[in-house]
Amino acid sequence: MMHVESLQPNGVRRPNGLSDADKALLLELPLFSGLNEDELFRLIGGSWIETLPSQSLLFLQGDEADHFYVVLQGWVKLFRATADGHEGVISVIPTGQSFAEAAIFENGRYPVSASTLDETRLLAIPAETFIAGVVENSSYVLKILASMSCQLHRLVNQVEELVLKSSVERVAGYLSELCPNDAGPALIRLPLDKAVIAQRLGMQPETLSRSFARLRNLGVESKGGQVRIDDVSALRQFGHGDCAPHQPN
Repeated sequence: MMHVESLQPNGVRRPNGLSDADKALLLELPLFSGLNEDELFRLIGGSWIETLPSQSLLFLQGDEADHFYVVLQGWVKLFRATADGHEGVISVIPTGQSFAEAAIFENGRYPVSASTLDETRLLAIPAETFIAGVVENSSYVLKILASMSCQLHRLVNQVEELVLKSSVERVAGYLSELCPNDAGPALIRLPLDKAVIAQRLGMQPETLSRSFARLRNLGVESKGGQVRIDDVSALRQFGHGDCAPHQPN
């Protein structure tokens, strides 16, 4: 693959196809927050943009971690294969998040596999260039720690949900996170296939279906990929474990 970059007036190379909106997204990440444009482009020198169809494999567990990614648009699934050939979903990465940066420092191998869940646009950042930039400027180490802290926090929350919350509470919490408002009614479209959502929430598809059925008593109606919610605040409260839905008659 040819990695093409455009040369900025100050001599810093900008990845070809990286828009101003993409740049703004990058600068919002903990990994790059506080950097100016020159510092950003130096740190991601040699990067390239890939647009991949759904179900494209990015890397396999154990592959050499020679670069990491930022999701500019779309969704990526991180997973590990079990001994019996099934997949265990570790995380689902949405637009505006980075992943696999820890692998380039840890032992040079990806600890999980990754594939796209829909058509996805990615920025691939070479490990060699990024690590060289960190070595040159030790202040970047704090940004790396901030990024990894955010990821650890997300994983801890995910484990807490799996251990402490029922399947219905997990679904309620997931739906409330997708709502554009904090109270009142909402109509949302599921961003992922229900089978993937079930994997992400640590349950079987049939358990997800039963959870949606139980949430009808909280005013949640699901039809295909569209979900209508009568009261977002009530759903969010239940997702936090503060109340229980009425059992169906």
